[in-house]
Amino acid sequence: MTVIDEHPTSAATMLARGPLSAGVLEMLQLGDPDSPTDGALADVAERVLAETDRVSSDDDIQLALFLLYACSYGSLDWIDAEWEWNAELLGVRRSIERAFERELRRDVVVPELPPADGEKIAAELFRLTAPTPGPSLARHIAKHATLEQAKEFAVQRSIYTLREADPHSWAIPRLTGRAKVALVEIQSDEYGAGRPERMHAEIFARTLRGLGLDSRYGAYLDRVPAVTLASQNAMSMFGINRRLLGAIVGHLAAFEMTSSLPNRSYAEGFRRLGFGDDVTEYFDEHVEADAVHEQIAARDLAGSLGEDRPELIPDIFFGAAACLMVDDRVGDHIRAAFEAGRSSLRVEADEDV
Repeated sequence: MTVIDEHPTSAATMLARGPLSAGVLEMLQLGDPDSPTDGALADVAERVLAETDRVSSDDDIQLALFLLYACSYGSLDWIDAEWEWNAELLGVRRSIERAFERELRRDVVVPELPPADGEKIAAELFRLTAPTPGPSLARHIAKHATLEQAKEFAVQRSIYTLREADPHSWAIPRLTGRAKVALVEIQSDEYGAGRPERMHAEIFARTLRGLGLDSRYGAYLDRVPAVTLASQNAMSMFGINRRLLGAIVGHLAAFEMTSSLPNRSYAEGFRRLGFGDDVTEYFDEHVEADAVHEQIAARDLAGSLGEDRPELIPDIFFGAAACLMVDDRVGDHIRAAFEAGRSSLRVEADEDV
């Protein structure tokens, strides 16, 4: 197993994973957002995209896309806010998104679509997200994970969970009526219902600190593989792009509907390893909260949106199925590594360029 590096990723130490992420990093770190660019980065993106066999597992492309989304989130405070609307970076992001979305739409299996009836939409979502037997990462964490594996799992989760709910919040101003009310109700809980210390991201930060890990956002960015970044980037792509409103709603529905049972297993695993409530609180919170959220997400959010805007039903189910697929890929990657006795994280010295 790889020992988790105690030195966090920062603007000064971040490592590129290929020519595209190197070009993005160089612009963000050394460039001037107000100065004209020569289009060289767009040429690099075109070449890298043409040469890759799989966008979703390409470390160079996924890191570049993650950094480009960070320009809008403000999640990495070393990125100047002026880069958000830089024309060349937006063009590069759009090129990557086209290729990434095309690949997802090719790979995702969308179920037979229900009619524009809220209860039938919800019923199909419950069918799609029903638990399946067999090996899973949650079961491995509950019964078999070592201390080092449990810490690695938390590191992998930190890329989303330290900014929990943010990708889905892009949808709020784009919704109206019943669906908007439902999303705000879910997000209010995610953001602590008026209590900053109850924000789910803050509770997870306490989990990391309880494990002796760094709770600053992006501290382990160099260590997480493309499959983890792709999971985060998929929901960012769905959320940031207004035309993909149905997909981000479907993604959130599937995300909430597959959360409660795994979190029960994660809490069980950390308790088995001797940790107390300071570490397990995050997972315990989601056992209860997401059992409620799944009903709101399926019926009041996705069901209402599908009734009010039937043209979005195909993307609602695409987003839900995409959520399941990309998250299964992350879980399968981590579990396979653990069962083989190796790290699920990247080893910078061997893999970075």
